Amino acid sequence: MGSLFAYFFHQAGYTPWLLDNHEGRVDALRREGLTVETPAGKHHIPLSTATTKPEEIGQADLIVIAVKAYDTELAMEGAVPLLGDKTVVLTLQNGLYNIERITRITGKNRVLGGTTAHGATQLDHAHIRHAGSGETVIGALKGERVLQVHAIGDLLNSSGVTTRVTDDVNGALWSKLLINAAINPLTALTRLPNGEITECSELVDVQRRVVEEACAVAKQKGVMIHFADPVGKVMQICKATATNQSSMLQDILNGTKTEIDYINGAIVTEGTSCGVPTPYNQILTRLVKALEIQQGTHL
Repeated sequence: MGSLFAYFFHQAGYTPWLLDNHEGRVDALRREGLTVETPAGKHHIPLSTATTKPEEIGQADLIVIAVKAYDTELAMEGAVPLLGDKTVVLTLQNGLYNIERITRITGKNRVLGGTTAHGATQLDHAHIRHAGSGETVIGALKGERVLQVHAIGDLLNSSGVTTRVTDDVNGALWSKLLINAAINPLTALTRLPNGEITECSELVDVQRRVVEEACAVAKQKGVMIHFADPVGKVMQICKATATNQSSMLQDILNGTKTEIDYINGAIVTEGTSCGVPTPYNQILTRLVKALEIQQGTHL
């Protein structure tokens, strides 16, 4: 996703830097540039501005955090040298708690969160596929005041990323959360692409119960889900992305740790805190963790 947004910004005439702790990936990007596969064909851009050293970048106008949720603090700590008085940090990551963890490092009134329907699959260090597109929604948590929020929205829109600013980013995060919770673990456990989940009545029933639990927790916590029919929305997205492999399935196939703790695990945690039972989310969390243990990726 970091490479995808660098591509968007570059195509719009901005100067994107990629800060990465993976030297092999940085070397490949600097040497080969970035290749992006889109429905319109392959595109290639030079990317000499990839680095493992934040001091090469200096102060940034905008920092987009694009790591897995379990690496959020580590990534933000590494990006501290990029912070200036007016720097804004944007997270479009999966799951809950990312904004809060970033804010503990950066301080208040400079962090935006949100969701994006864009997706990317890494094919090689310097080669990605643009796997899906759609609306991006950004905003600050209640009580936070980020003056540049509309300027960041304009920046994204001018880069070809259709973006809307919301006053209810928490509702947007929970709305995306329940979609990920209903799709990602089932694809990871069955190794099926998104669309095939809808062809199995047993899996569809599990999806429905996962969504109902998430909605019950959200209601108890006073969070508004942004879909009139959340279960129908999940089915619609499964069919619209029928051939896609979810990010969690990609993690399992690549033998890397998943974000289960920040998706279904977060629903369990929040349900426990407000007295709402979440047995389906709990069992999916445990099953994915068991799969991680089997693969040696659970920490």
